[in-house]
Amino acid sequence: MSTPRKTIAMSIGKEVSPVEAYKAQPGTAIYGSLVFNDTAQKQFLSKDVYKKLRATTLRGEPLDPSIADQVAQGMKEWALAHGATHYTHWFIPMTGLTAEKHDSFLEPTAEGGAIAEFDGKTLIKGEPDASSFPSGGTRSTFEARGYTAWDPTSSAFIQEELNGATLTIPTAFVSYTGEALDHKTPLLRSVEALSVQAIRLLRLFGNKTAKRVFTNMGPEQEYFLIDRKYFELRPDLIAGGRTLFGAPPYRGQELEDHYFGTIRERILAFMMDLDRELWRLGIPSKTRHNEVAPAQFEMAPIFEKSSIAADHNMIVMELMRRIALRHGLVCLLHEKPFAGINGNGKHNNWSMSTDENENLLDPGKTPHENAQFLAFLVATISAVDKYAELLRIGISGPGNDHRLGANEAPPAIISVFLGEQLEDIVDQLEKGKTSGSKSGGVMELGVSTLPPLPKDATDRNRTSPFAFTGNKFEFRAVGSTAPIYWPNTILNTIVADSIDRIATELEKAKGDLNSALATVLQKEIKEHKKVLYSGNGYSQDWHAEAAKRGLPNLKSTVDALKAMPKKEYKELFAKYKVLNEKEYDSREEIMWERYVKVLNIEANATVDIARNQILPAIIKYQSKLADTIATTAGVLKSPQKGQNDLLSNVAKGASDLFEAVEALDGLIDKANEGSSLHQIAASFKDSVFPATLKVREIADWLEGYVDDDLWPLPKYREMLFQY
Repeated sequence: MSTPRKTIAMSIGKEVSPVEAYKAQPGTAIYGSLVFNDTAQKQFLSKDVYKKLRATTLRGEPLDPSIADQVAQGMKEWALAHGATHYTHWFIPMTGLTAEKHDSFLEPTAEGGAIAEFDGKTLIKGEPDASSFPSGGTRSTFEARGYTAWDPTSSAFIQEELNGATLTIPTAFVSYTGEALDHKTPLLRSVEALSVQAIRLLRLFGNKTAKRVFTNMGPEQEYFLIDRKYFELRPDLIAGGRTLFGAPPYRGQELEDHYFGTIRERILAFMMDLDRELWRLGIPSKTRHNEVAPAQFEMAPIFEKSSIAADHNMIVMELMRRIALRHGLVCLLHEKPFAGINGNGKHNNWSMSTDENENLLDPGKTPHENAQFLAFLVATISAVDKYAELLRIGISGPGNDHRLGANEAPPAIISVFLGEQLEDIVDQLEKGKTSGSKSGGVMELGVSTLPPLPKDATDRNRTSPFAFTGNKFEFRAVGSTAPIYWPNTILNTIVADSIDRIATELEKAKGDLNSALATVLQKEIKEHKKVLYSGNGYSQDWHAEAAKRGLPNLKSTVDALKAMPKKEYKELFAKYKVLNEKEYDSREEIMWERYVKVLNIEANATVDIARNQILPAIIKYQSKLADTIATTAGVLKSPQKGQNDLLSNVAKGASDLFEAVEALDGLIDKANEGSSLHQIAASFKDSVFPATLKVREIADWLEGYVDDDLWPLPKYREMLFQY
C-alpha cells in the first residue's frame, strides 16, 4: 500500500507530497487542463466551427452536423497532444455506474505502419453491445444493438492513467429502437421541457430576450474513508459497501467533535489530491470538511448546469474511490456503511436560471414585490406537493432505506421548508395581497473587536427534505450513491408541469397581469400549502400531523415503488416527452430488480460470513474457554462460577446464532420462490431483512465476549478511528 503522505501526481510523473504538487502547479494554472473546453476549442478549431459548437454548448442550439468532422479532427489533435492513445464513448447506463469501451486511434496503413484516425461519424455515434445492460424489459437479451450519441453540452475530457491517457466523450445511450437506456437522456429531455414552459412564463413578465432556461445543481457528496487493510478483511464491505455485522463502539459520534474538526494529515493529503484531479477536469470542487460521524467527510462543488453537474458527480465518486487507494484508504459511498452513526447523503442543491444568467429563484431584497420570483417559487411548491410520491420514488433504493427517517436525514415524508420570510409572504399571497417582506437585520455580538454580522431573514432547517436556502432549493433526501440524473429528471418534469399550468391560466386571463397572477397564485397556495412545514421533521408529532394533512409517507422502497405505475405519472412524463410509457415502465422494473438483487446479496453474505467466519471463531473461543475452565478447576479443586457462566452464555449464543442463520437461509430460498418480482421484493423486506437483523443482533452481542484475537472481522472502533 502507498505511504499515507505520498501520492502519485501524474502530471509531474513522480511521487511528491500534495503540498509540493500545489506549489509546482497551482489550481488556477491546472483548472480545466484535461478538458476540451473553450480554451482548447479556440486553439484546435477554426473560428467558424468554434462559434457553431459554442452555440450548442452554451445556448442549447441544435448541433450543426456539418461541423462534426472538423470538431473530431480538432478533438483528436488535442487528445494526442495529451498523450491519448484511445478514445471512449462514456455513458451512464441504468446500473448506476459509468460505462466505457476503449478504442485505439491507430489504423494500420498499407506500408505496414499506422496513422491516428478519428472522424465525425465516430465522434457522433458509437455502437456498444446493449444486451448486457439493464433495460427493464425494453429489449430482449438477443437484441444487442444500441447506440451512444455525443452530448456536446458536456465537454470531452482526458482520463489519465499511469500507462497512458484516453479521450473520454460524454454520450447518451439509446436502444436500436430509440428508447433511452441511460440516466442522461431523460435528464436532458426534462431540462428541455422545463425550458419551454419557463420561457412561456418569462414572456408574460416581459422578458423578450431569454431563449433558454436551464436547471442548475450543486451536489454535496458525503463519504467515509477507512484504512484499506481493514476493508480487505470485511467481506460485507467488499460485497455491498456496508457492514452487515459490527457491535457499536464505546465511542461513536456522541462527543460531537468530528464535525468541522481539524482534518487529519493523511485525510487532508487525500483531499488535496482529489481537488487537484477534479480541477484538472474542470470540476469546481469548492468545500471540504469533516462530517458528523467519525471517518466521515464531505466535498461540495460550485453550481453547474444540471447535466454537467450530474456527469461531474459521477466522476467525483469514481475519483474518490481511485485516489483513496493511492493513500492506502478505501472510500465508502454507501448510504449507511456503519450502523448506529450517521450515514451518507448527497444534498442536491437545485435552481433555475436563464441563458442570460438570471437566477429565477433569487428573491431579491423585497421578495413580496418580485412577482416573477413568486410565480416560480409557487410553481415549485405546487409541484412538490402534487407529485410528492414521484419525488419519493426518485430517492428510493435499498441503501437509502437505511438512512431516511433516522435522526440524520429527512423523513420519507416529502415537505417544503421556506423559512420565516417566505412563509410570511406565502401567507400574504393566500390572502390575496402582499404588503411587505421581513428582513434579517444586523446581529451585534457584544464584543467590541468583533464586527456586526448581517443576519439572514430566516434560519435553516436541516430536517426538511426540500428546503429553500436563499436562492435555491436543497433536496436533502437524495442518497449518496445515487446518480443524480433520475431525481433531477423527476424534479424538472414536475416543475415544468406546474409552470405550464400557471402560464396557461395567465395566458387566458384578461386585463391586468398582476391581478391575474395574484388570483392564480392564491389558488395554487390554498391547494398546496399543506406541503409547507417549518418544524422538526425528525419528530413523531410531524408524522401524525403529516397524516392529518394527507401527505404520503412511503417508508421504504417497496412502498414507494407501489405508487409508480399510476396512470397520471406515466401521462406526465409522456406529455413533456421525457419518458414514453415503455421507458417509464422499464425504470420501474429496474428499480424492483435492483432492490431484490441487493437484498439477496446482503442476505447471502450475512449467511456466509456468519457460517464461515463468525461461528468458527466463536466455537474456537468456546473450546479455548472450556479448556481453561477445566484446567483451572483441576488446579483450584473448586468450580469457577463466573467462568462457567461465561462459557454457558457463549455456548448459548453460538447455538442461537446457528439457528438464526439456518432460519435466514431458509427464508432466502422461500423469498426467491415468489411468483412475481413484487412478491419477492415484499418477502425480502418483510421476512428476509428482519431475519438478517436477528443474525446480526446475536453476532454483535457475541462480539462483546469473544477474544479480540479470535474475532474474524475488523471492529468499528478500528475502522472508524484508526485511519
